[in-house]
Amino acid sequence: MKKFQIVIDCKDPARLVKFWTQALGYIPEPPPDGFSSWKDFWTKIGVPEEELTTVEGPESITDPDGKGPRIWFHAVPESKICKNRLHFDLGVSGGHGIRIDIRKERVETEAIRLVEIGAKRLETLETEGLEHYAVAMADPEDNEFDIN
Repeated sequence: MKKFQIVIDCKDPARLVKFWTQALGYIPEPPPDGFSSWKDFWTKIGVPEEELTTVEGPESITDPDGKGPRIWFHAVPESKICKNRLHFDLGVSGGHGIRIDIRKERVETEAIRLVEIGAKRLETLETEGLEHYAVAMADPEDNEFDIN
């Protein structure tokens, strides 16, 4: 299996690190051994100073169990301007082996928690006659994701 990371362009990496660590149960990624900060690391490997103006703290998060991918919040000057072409689906319902009413309750509970830490609820994704329930949401920089 190849290792990969997910990169999310954003204006404020620290804000998204804070949100997504809480949303996913990840932890901020510490700087590499021998460096007191990510800015020290990036400077040492030759990243120009003008590109380091937004580096205040961790810009990436990792799964504390080492199973999920690293997520890097890459600082860019512009705000999000269009719909995501890729998004997260956060599976909290327990899947189709669980009754739909229980799945709905689990999704709604998680939606409320995520709104409390900075997400926005966009819409409920439910179709009459289809045993599927999800909530479309947006993180603090309006990157869309679903809870199902």
